[in-house]
Amino acid sequence: MGKYIKGNYRKSIYQNGNGYHIGIFKVKEANSDDLLEYVDRTITFTGYFHELNDMDTYLFYGNLVTHPKYGEQFAVESYERCKPEEKDSIVEFLTSGLFKGIGEKKAKAIVDVLGKDTLNIILENPNNLLLIPTITKVNVDTLHNKLKEYEASYETILYLSDLGFGTKDSMLIYNYYKEQTKKAIEEDIYTLIKNINELSFKKVDRIALKSGLEKDSLIRVKASILYIMEELSNLYGHSYFHKEEISSFLPRVLLTTIKEELYEEALNNLEINLEIVKKEEKYYLKDMYDSECLITKRIRLLANKEDLKIKNIDTKISELESFFEIKYNEDQRKAIKTSILKNFLIITGGPGTGKTTIMKGITELYRQVNKLSLEKLNDKLALLAPTGRAAKRMSETTLLKASTIHRFLKWQKETNKFQVNEYNKSKVELVVIDEASMIDTYLMASLLKGISANCKIIMVGDAYQLPSVGPGQVLHDLIYSERLPVVELKELYRQGKDSNILTLAYDIREGRVNQKIFNKSSDLTFIECKDSEVIENIKQISTTYKDLSYKNFQILAPMYKTLNGIDAINNSIQTIFNGKSKTKKELIVGETIFREGDKVIELSNMPEENIYNGDIGIISKIVKSPKKEIYIDFDSNIVKFTPANFNKFRLAYAISIHKAQGSEFDVVIIPIVKNYNKMLYRKLIYTGVTRSKKTLYLIGDVKALEIAVDNTISDIRRTTIKDFLINGIK
Repeated sequence: MGKYIKGNYRKSIYQNGNGYHIGIFKVKEANSDDLLEYVDRTITFTGYFHELNDMDTYLFYGNLVTHPKYGEQFAVESYERCKPEEKDSIVEFLTSGLFKGIGEKKAKAIVDVLGKDTLNIILENPNNLLLIPTITKVNVDTLHNKLKEYEASYETILYLSDLGFGTKDSMLIYNYYKEQTKKAIEEDIYTLIKNINELSFKKVDRIALKSGLEKDSLIRVKASILYIMEELSNLYGHSYFHKEEISSFLPRVLLTTIKEELYEEALNNLEINLEIVKKEEKYYLKDMYDSECLITKRIRLLANKEDLKIKNIDTKISELESFFEIKYNEDQRKAIKTSILKNFLIITGGPGTGKTTIMKGITELYRQVNKLSLEKLNDKLALLAPTGRAAKRMSETTLLKASTIHRFLKWQKETNKFQVNEYNKSKVELVVIDEASMIDTYLMASLLKGISANCKIIMVGDAYQLPSVGPGQVLHDLIYSERLPVVELKELYRQGKDSNILTLAYDIREGRVNQKIFNKSSDLTFIECKDSEVIENIKQISTTYKDLSYKNFQILAPMYKTLNGIDAINNSIQTIFNGKSKTKKELIVGETIFREGDKVIELSNMPEENIYNGDIGIISKIVKSPKKEIYIDFDSNIVKFTPANFNKFRLAYAISIHKAQGSEFDVVIIPIVKNYNKMLYRKLIYTGVTRSKKTLYLIGDVKALEIAVDNTISDIRRTTIKDFLINGIK
């Protein structure tokens, strides 16, 4: 038989057209001493494969080899896909989390003794379980009671498991469809994607094909069109697509070509069933079209409402200046005044123009005009931002409560829905949104659904920054429609008018690079070097700042992979800021070593723990036994992570520019090399540069910077809010 590893394929690192793969494999079992250390860990594998998917279990036969550059790998000589046995499905069901105290060892012991009829035996005579070593009376009662509760469902769950769904997914499906599960799957398995947030198109599609569905069946073509539109929307940020654009991706998804008539039938069917909307040869996902319409109508309604009339408002603003010991410039006075008089306003401006400062003035003037106590003000006012860091900054500036938009709307992770919505609206009367360029179309629509139609809205942001990660460019469209009240702040305050960082930022915005400002003073340094020397330079500079607070120093890069990507930088920099020590516990997760004291970034929203995508923290404690646990301190909010969610954070000595949006740091390092390719574009570099408050280092190739500043193609998103505001919704 030779040496083997058994487990699950996780992802490909590289593959070519001949079937050669380099990838990551999670090992569950091995038959050789030199491979046992990889059990319950991942290993890099190489070899030729016809097909691999992350749902099946595989046996890889081969040998452990050491690559001179990439270290230990498992070279696969042959492989086979393990056919799931009914016993495997029962073990998976018993270890699904439904039955407290039943782990994999106990579940296997039960199934080894009771066999394929395990579940019926437990239901009829649970005391048989007591014959099995390690099984307690508490285990018996738990299994019997829960199985009785799920008696009607476990056959359905086993049916789903046999189709290829994991137990967790099977439970989600059953809990949604109950006794209609089998019927729903037989009629259209792709409805699962619409109704169950956790199920992806790829997973459901693989199971559909394995179950015998034809590649060119109408339901599969329809599901593929929706999948393509959603993926393209998330990838490029567009709100609509053209017919030929969608069809060009279909062969890749369907793995076959189809006739034009079938494609037309699928499109028409989706339109009739209100899953897509067609307007003048533009094809929208229904939710996207509805969201753009809602944003247009609500904001136009607010903007057209009659202005408030407030006596002596100019005097009140002068009194504010005395109160805060500040002198507002003409634009700032206009912004504060207009925000109180109008029902909708956008305040925009580049870095250093005092956007944050005037928020303090706006909230205080609103309090005074409406004769509110601080307690009442907090009831009527919502200070919101797309990220936790930006919300914290708002709160520190205004000394008032601020939160993320997700938290304000009470987002529920399990359902991916907001509890504050059109049926359960917030009673706030003024919403101020900072970093508004980061708000995508869906989130803006959800916010508008969750507040009263009469609620005043002030949006604050820099339209020249990166647009939202999600689809749309809401702030951009609202400003450039020229149909809404906008106050632009132009005068520079932060860092003084002679700041080289701000000069560079405004040069980038205008599409030029003036090399004369580099190395002119200590706030802006450009170190020219070869690609192979970038990380060494980053290390040298980082050593200077290793004692600076993690909140004040940050390396930003455009992408994760490549020689100078985020992953490579983190691996090199970790030893400078948090080297190996006998006093610090560490844990290997995948390819990364995490140790106590490491700086990490959260990658998802976990509202139940009050942490959000982009939040940065420090690993405060690592526990290795009896269970692996990592505790992360997010600004005194200690959150426990278990192996099930170790993938929700990563090292953060270097982070992406996208993740840094909404944050500011005293010292920023940005590597910039031609190898970043398509990630070299103007708005990305502008956003990175404007994260720095005091000191900025650019390391690499000036030509790469010039390429980025010249490239505005990636900035272009196809959206229709601007058009709807100018020409109306047709």
